[in-house]
Amino acid sequence: MEQTYIKDIGQHVGQTVELRGWLYNKRSSGKIQFLLVRDGTGVIQGVMLKNEVEPEVFEAAKELTQESSIIVRGSVRADERAPGGYELTITDLEVVQIADEYPITPKEHGVEFLMNHRHLWLRSQKQHAIMKIRHEIIRACRDFLDSRGFTQVDAPILINTAAEGTTTLFETDYFGEKAYLAQTGQLYMEAAAMAFGKVYCFGPTFRAEKSKTRRHLIEFWMLEPEMAYYTNDDNMRLQEELVSFIVQRVLENRRRELEIIERDTTKLEQVKAPFPRISYDEAIKLLQENGSDIEWGSDFGAPDETIIAENFDRPVFVYGYPAEIKAFYMQPDPNRPEVVLGSDLLAPEGYGEIIGGSERIHDYELLRQRIAEHNLPEEDYKWYLDLRKYGSVPHSGFGLGLERTVAWICGLPHVRETIPFARLLHRMYP
Repeated sequence: MEQTYIKDIGQHVGQTVELRGWLYNKRSSGKIQFLLVRDGTGVIQGVMLKNEVEPEVFEAAKELTQESSIIVRGSVRADERAPGGYELTITDLEVVQIADEYPITPKEHGVEFLMNHRHLWLRSQKQHAIMKIRHEIIRACRDFLDSRGFTQVDAPILINTAAEGTTTLFETDYFGEKAYLAQTGQLYMEAAAMAFGKVYCFGPTFRAEKSKTRRHLIEFWMLEPEMAYYTNDDNMRLQEELVSFIVQRVLENRRRELEIIERDTTKLEQVKAPFPRISYDEAIKLLQENGSDIEWGSDFGAPDETIIAENFDRPVFVYGYPAEIKAFYMQPDPNRPEVVLGSDLLAPEGYGEIIGGSERIHDYELLRQRIAEHNLPEEDYKWYLDLRKYGSVPHSGFGLGLERTVAWICGLPHVRETIPFARLLHRMYP
């Protein structure tokens, strides 16, 4: 018999099907056993009546432990009271493996315990729902960009230069030379944009930050589009359209998962372009009015970003940051060179920056000057400078942090649950 998936069970009412999966839970009352079966696509209740199956099948069901792997056969019937609206009347059961006593139980477990058992914790309904939403967000990002004429170009993970400052680089040996794990694919996307016009990369990035905040991971994923002939305004418009598209797609396709994690969707329904925009100057004033002693020229910390975002019901752009606190490649505002043509997009509900973007310097001499000011070795950036010698054009791009975006859309208190296997300060297991 062909395998059926629980997500498709509604197409098989009145038919006999075969499900291959695991025992999520069970209960029994004498001559009847209720088996909750999951297969990765959903969960369904199977009902086994003693007088309707072979004695050895009923006995085998009694021996099942949580997370035992099983193949069940039975007829599908609609039942409004059942989770998912369908139930299975089991006629046959095949045991693939009886699981040892499962370590994760309904009782409260500490974070360390759950993270040490992350390989098993992923099976729980809430964690499963978060990963499904993560997948939907990734798919939405690709669909959005692909449908707008972007080409995916993969950036290297091993690099010989820094893009975001040298203090957070992971160093490794590359056949006797120093190499680093990439903090971003952006510089390579700038090269690709000069070949293809509109490009993006999507992959893991690494920051050796000794940070233990709820917003930071050591290894995280970034979506990084780069566009030739885009101004900073064009850049912000693309960002708000992308984020609106992502949120609406999750609302459309992942309602069930949002219910499982008990997300208040009314807040997500507000997320539609255009987004409000405030200048860095206005943001400083707003913070000072709210009791902060922050001065012009300082970067924002997490509490600052939260205060700013609390004033809006959807993500907000802060633009025009001081050049001193931003990366070397950002284009200065021609009318006010002490600030850059760049922006951060702050998510509501205290989730902070989810996107950072800017127009890039396209003038050869200015870029050389900025590289020198940041004490970076010009020789390492020769290829990057070349882009300003052979057909240079104004261009812009941004990086969207996947895990922070997942945390915000799911309403999670910490980014560690947004990625299958988190890499945190002092955590590389499992």
